[in-house]
Amino acid sequence: MAMMAAAATTAFAQDALVKEAKKLFAANDLDQAAAKLAPALTSAETKDKAEAWNLMNEIKYKIYQEQFNKVMLRQPFDTTRMVNALIDAFKAAEQCEKYDSQPNEKGKLKIRFRKANSQRYIADRQWIYNGGIFMYQNHNTKEAIKAWSTYIDSYKSPLFQEFVPMPADTLLPDAAYNSALLAYQDKDYDTAKKYADVAASYPDKKDDAINMKLFIQKETLQTKADSAAYLATLKELHKAQPEKEQYFNLLQEYYGRANDIEAMKAWALEETKLDASNKMAWALLGEAEMNAEHWDAAIDAFKKAVELDPTWVACVFNTGICYNSKAIALNDELMDKKTMGLTDANAEKVKNVLRDAKVYLEKARELDPNHEQTNWVYPLYRIYYALKDKAKMAEMEALDPSLKE
Repeated sequence: MAMMAAAATTAFAQDALVKEAKKLFAANDLDQAAAKLAPALTSAETKDKAEAWNLMNEIKYKIYQEQFNKVMLRQPFDTTRMVNALIDAFKAAEQCEKYDSQPNEKGKLKIRFRKANSQRYIADRQWIYNGGIFMYQNHNTKEAIKAWSTYIDSYKSPLFQEFVPMPADTLLPDAAYNSALLAYQDKDYDTAKKYADVAASYPDKKDDAINMKLFIQKETLQTKADSAAYLATLKELHKAQPEKEQYFNLLQEYYGRANDIEAMKAWALEETKLDASNKMAWALLGEAEMNAEHWDAAIDAFKKAVELDPTWVACVFNTGICYNSKAIALNDELMDKKTMGLTDANAEKVKNVLRDAKVYLEKARELDPNHEQTNWVYPLYRIYYALKDKAKMAEMEALDPSLKE
């Protein structure tokens, strides 16, 4: 009996809170009404949860209305209070719907609040979206995301089940993409991915949303499996849209960071087979072969790039450097180990390769006369030295007096 009495007392106390909150609401003491009502919303002893939550809906909505009226009258208003009140009101209405749509203790279902609440928020739902704009303009990123995410999630709210199918929502794609973008900038990648997925389902946001998901994937790489999944996504996107340079550039960045020459080489070779006119693929293949000290293969790849773009000074220069490196390697190979010298015939073989190097390095000089992109002065000087061209050596020394030392 004592336990039953205590339970009855507790239940009475919770229902008393609801009554007190109603009085405060009627007196327009809205903040006090909300504070008084709050414990009853989560208490299992509250007899009518639907009514309690609907009261909170009414309290918060009136707070929102007071601020909104100031907006309409062009009076000073509290942006945060207005937007959060509307969001809280809507969420309270959803909780009201949750309990209102359940059978009572007698097993009977009587919907009391849905019609009024669904009509209210189907009309005012846009102001939740506008609230996100208000918050964004006030540089409150988290509150903007809160507003827009509420707007997005509300589209499929049980509160609107009588409106299924919902009218087409032209604001939802922007809300989804904006939420994803702000969350991404805040490094909240779970939220960013959630709303990027929503945005990707709309044609006008699809490409941007897919790119964002890709960058989210890139920023959250932790394991080998993550890297493999990211690489697979990149390759799939590049294959589907080869005309978009960004995917190729991201693949280049990925292989560059991996510092795996063989993987870079295999991918670059694959790209040249897919599109022989892709000068960047030939350049990357040249770099991979150059790093592996495969001079002939590197020269062939760089020459392909130069054929496609004769003014690409970096590839012109690299071709000359590879020829020069090939000459050094050939010199070491042909050198007599006893005399540490070359026969006349072998010396001529080395000079022939150096002459090829000279052609490309002089072309680099022509394209980049102030050597701002490539440092052709020293390698050209060494070639002129080996070929005993004193006049040209003097030209290089004039450009770089330290060469005389």
